[in-house]
Amino acid sequence: MSKPDNILEVRDLYKWFPIKGGLLGRTEGYVKAVDGVSFEVKRGETLGLVGESGCGKTTVARTLMRLTNPTKGAIVFDGVDIAPMKNRNLKPYRRKMQVVFQDPYASLDPRQSVRSTLTEPMRIHHLVDSRAEADRAAEKLIDLVGLNPDHLARFPHEFSGGQRQRIAIARALAVEPEFVILDEPTSSLDVSVQAQILNLLKDLQSELSLTFLFISHNLSVIRYMCHRIAVMYLGRVVEVADSTEVYESPRHPYTNALLSSAPIPDPHMRKNIAALQGDVPSPIDIPPGCRFRPRCPFATQKCVEVAPVLREASAGHWVECHYNIDYAKKQAVEAR
Repeated sequence: MSKPDNILEVRDLYKWFPIKGGLLGRTEGYVKAVDGVSFEVKRGETLGLVGESGCGKTTVARTLMRLTNPTKGAIVFDGVDIAPMKNRNLKPYRRKMQVVFQDPYASLDPRQSVRSTLTEPMRIHHLVDSRAEADRAAEKLIDLVGLNPDHLARFPHEFSGGQRQRIAIARALAVEPEFVILDEPTSSLDVSVQAQILNLLKDLQSELSLTFLFISHNLSVIRYMCHRIAVMYLGRVVEVADSTEVYESPRHPYTNALLSSAPIPDPHMRKNIAALQGDVPSPIDIPPGCRFRPRCPFATQKCVEVAPVLREASAGHWVECHYNIDYAKKQAVEAR
């Protein structure tokens, strides 16, 4: 039986955190961290999830991994909805889905050696029959990520940040996953080390036929790594398209503002910055209609009254906006 083209399909996913108050601890409201997110990840691709801090990117990642239980919605992995599954039934899917967190020092157990960190998941998922076999697999893994077998006896505090992230990547690969979530894996690293880690991830994806969900707020990194991009704002995906399409022809005003504010090496090449007014609304009290409306320079009365839905503006280019504007063409006209 052939596998589906989409390794992951997220359908109308919600994650609301209750706010308790009063002597009896009654629920007084909700933090709507993820509020109806839908997207798919094609097998073998890297999908970038980008947006401002606090927009819900990491909550999406934790919910997909079932580290946090979804409030409602579907998480279809390899054709199976894992959202309603109990923990005891998730074990085979946890092997297929792995995650690399932002801070490798916090995500690695300081009491475990690198050898133990890599061999423990192999034993849990019964991928090895003996300690000797596990040790050989750990040596191959550590070499695969650019370290050497001598490092297996050391502990996390003995490594630099870049080396620790390589170990975290090796741990994610220890159970031979198909899909890896990369939650800002380079944001805490020096720029030169970032480039090494990104190139390593690209090489591993090609060599091991991996699929990535790459989460970042760094637009340059997203452009380098990703085949397609999903833009998040206040718990919603507001635009999804091929990487080239998003950068050259953004259709949502929020995407346009993000791109225009990204730094570029030559200041003379900088276009007019589409500065956003105001602050991001609270996820506890989301405004009616379009949630981007309070900061959008093009908002109309329709945006106040009717919430837009994610629709296909052109082939493969989805946007959650009432008005189908190609900002690249708009800027070209204004420049004449």
